[in-house]
Amino acid sequence: MAKSEAKFQPVDVAVSDLVAGVENETRREDAQTMIELLREVTGAEPRVWYPAIIGFGDHHWRHESGREGDGPLLSFSPRKANLVLYGFSSAPESAELLSRLGKHKLGKSCVYVNKLADVDMDVLRELAVAGVRHFSGTSDSLVPR
Repeated sequence: MAKSEAKFQPVDVAVSDLVAGVENETRREDAQTMIELLREVTGAEPRVWYPAIIGFGDHHWRHESGREGDGPLLSFSPRKANLVLYGFSSAPESAELLSRLGKHKLGKSCVYVNKLADVDMDVLRELAVAGVRHFSGTSDSLVPR
């Protein structure tokens, strides 16, 4: 099956503009903290992906069905209701780490956090490192730091 022509692609929006447009001050500050954390863990610079996701690194994925595509290695979105973290729940050790994270909710492929003050930042970092390690087999040469 051919690569999916997804709407999920990098867009020409500055990360700083996206973050500056976040109305909630705590969420805006949390977005800056997430940028620093993920920049350190991935060694990659952030890019905005459609529609309003801040992604780090590159990841090529392929499902058993044959469907495939490209996206960021790890990413997050500072939405109005919460921070949505992508790539933080896929690694084999994620379940154990998530049990120690603190207040969060799980979606099908994401983790929802109201504010970073609700979670253990050391565990969040471990989840990010685990995510990079898990996805790095099908990505470029990113290695967890």
